[in-house]
Amino acid sequence: MKKIVNVLVTGCLLALVGCSSNSTTPAPKAEEPSDTKENPEAAAAPTDVKVMKLSVVTSKDRSLTQGLVKFGEIVEKETNGAIKAEVYPDGQLGGDLAVFDALKIGTIQGSTMSTGPIATTVESFNVFDLPFLFKDEVTAYKVLDGPIGQELLDQLPAVGVIGLNYWENGFRHLTNNTREVKSVDDISGLKIRTLENNLHIDMWKELGATPTPIPYTELFTALEQRVVDGQENPAGNVTTAKFYEVQKYLTTTGHVYNASVFMLSKKFWDTLTDEEKEIVKKAAAEAQTYQRELNQKESVEAIDFLKKEGMVVTELSSEEKQKFVEKLQPIYKKYAPTFGEDLVNKLLEANK
Repeated sequence: MKKIVNVLVTGCLLALVGCSSNSTTPAPKAEEPSDTKENPEAAAAPTDVKVMKLSVVTSKDRSLTQGLVKFGEIVEKETNGAIKAEVYPDGQLGGDLAVFDALKIGTIQGSTMSTGPIATTVESFNVFDLPFLFKDEVTAYKVLDGPIGQELLDQLPAVGVIGLNYWENGFRHLTNNTREVKSVDDISGLKIRTLENNLHIDMWKELGATPTPIPYTELFTALEQRVVDGQENPAGNVTTAKFYEVQKYLTTTGHVYNASVFMLSKKFWDTLTDEEKEIVKKAAAEAQTYQRELNQKESVEAIDFLKKEGMVVTELSSEEKQKFVEKLQPIYKKYAPTFGEDLVNKLLEANK
């Protein structure tokens, strides 16, 4: 009897399986083109996105940061999302020196920064920080975008960095919270924050100040706590970093034109296809034009804003500025042999 039951149960189960198999219609194979009919770009969508972390010490509103944003937007669009940019402002990933080191090893993919920090590794970049080297932006562009500028960029791959072009942070001016500076003599004894760079340190020593290197990311606190009396930066930085809250006086010394090199990590660069490299170069050129125009506008607006915020803004007379130039001639004598007398002379000739 048990055998009969077992046979019947087994038979029913087989019948059920058979019915199920016969009644189920196989799912149609997905047609890959169906997505592309609705979204033509889906077929070209990248399967392995390359991410660029772009770091800068300036605030999100500053022209250098906005330049990075513009660059990232262009690259992402032109590569159809194969390369994605993430911009980190306000020194979120570290100060300039730390970021430059990160570029060399590839943990950060891109940045723009002043030539001073770069010169701690590639000394020849110090040449652009010689005081009163450029009389205006047009002269600076002529040099930086020409053979001399390219000659220096060509030295960066040896340390693991690809220099694409030069953006700008503008002319640096002096601020302090002690007294109005109308002449070279007024600088004597002031404790001034400088870039972490020997040429800048020596320059302020020649002017009679006590230079104190401090990372930009720590500068506001240093001013607030009176670790230093003052600092020197383009007017745009003074506004966006709110230095006017802890500084009373600004003198438009214009002592150094602050070129800002736009760079990518060589390790990242080497992962790009030839087509991607061309897209990146084109995007860098477009972002350069955009950033420079924005920075020039910022510089004018910044001075007006600082006056409205109560800062005492002092413009040096041409006679007083010439005294600054004369006072700083020892810097040229000390550093010209290091950079090359011919190079320095070419730069000075371009400024005439």
